[in-house]
Amino acid sequence: MLYTGSGNIPHHIYCWVDSSFVRKYAPKYTFEPCIWFGLHSKPGHSWGCHIMLECGAVYRGVPPHALAFDVAPDPMWSLLDSQIWDCYGDQFSVVRYDYLNGQRAEIRSNGLFGRYLFTAIPMNDGFTMEPTQSKEFMFIELDNGRLCIMPTNELRFHDKSFTEGDWPTNIKLNTTSWRVE
Repeated sequence: MLYTGSGNIPHHIYCWVDSSFVRKYAPKYTFEPCIWFGLHSKPGHSWGCHIMLECGAVYRGVPPHALAFDVAPDPMWSLLDSQIWDCYGDQFSVVRYDYLNGQRAEIRSNGLFGRYLFTAIPMNDGFTMEPTQSKEFMFIELDNGRLCIMPTNELRFHDKSFTEGDWPTNIKLNTTSWRVE
């Protein structure tokens, strides 16, 4: 499904939100339960997460570094730790690849490990139309209790029955738009 602005994630996720992002006068790094159910994309901004609080309030556009999968996650987590590229446009699709679902992933920039959640795929913007710039963004629940959103060239998966070796150094950048006619 193609979304414009906001859309569903594959399934709701029970997690925690830093209360200072959603409540007046709340101290930083005080976390409360929430349910993450949606995603927002706006050009030049971070991904935004739509959540519902225990009181029933819906809060839209929470930045990814405000969410946690543990009541006491890494407190030094920043937006730049969560994602390295802003959104390209307001249109996107979301998919949870069956094969990758729950797979272990390693993040290149910080060496952290986590579990694959789903993928957001930007659509119909100038970046995604150019093969060298086109990216899919994989959402990963890290072992440190935080959310990480990385393009495919910044992470690798570990499947004990298939993958082996060190980080690949000879992967070629796609520079071609393949067409039959």
